[in-house]
Amino acid sequence: MAKYTLPLLNLPKGGGAAAAAVDSTSSEEDIRKLRIQKAEELRTAGREPYAYTFDRTHSAQELQDLHKDLANGEQLDHISVSVAGRIMARRVMGKLAFARLVDASGAIQLYVDKKTLDEQHEGGFAEFKNLIDTGDIVGVEGGLRRTDKGELSIVVRKLDVLTKSLLPLPDKWHGPC
Repeated sequence: MAKYTLPLLNLPKGGGAAAAAVDSTSSEEDIRKLRIQKAEELRTAGREPYAYTFDRTHSAQELQDLHKDLANGEQLDHISVSVAGRIMARRVMGKLAFARLVDASGAIQLYVDKKTLDEQHEGGFAEFKNLIDTGDIVGVEGGLRRTDKGELSIVVRKLDVLTKSLLPLPDKWHGPC
């Protein structure tokens, strides 16, 4: 089991109600203020937005290789995996959300079901929906499933924010994904 150790970062105080109404044309400073406010909301909820460590069991590519023969629509609830990486994309559709998690080895999809996540942490889905942004580094634990479309996904039972991103990723960013 690999262990990631992350430094404790000092989060500037700030935010405010004015930062809550930020849209896609907002300035970088408005976005930063909103994300600082989200980090404070995580702290208020008892969740540290800059974690010290996270124990992972696999990398994204290891999971892709180990479960390449999993049939479409099949789910493995009896196993538990944990992976850490950066959220590169997310979409919420009612009581279900999907996210693309990228680590140093590759990418994997997160399958975030309201009922499953809320069973482990009350309000967990609302936190994901409202407080997790593209660019945040998270650690997730859960089972595996291959969607009907053939995408290997982690069915998230637990989600920890490891690093809250204060600024959005650059528009022209073409990193390892």
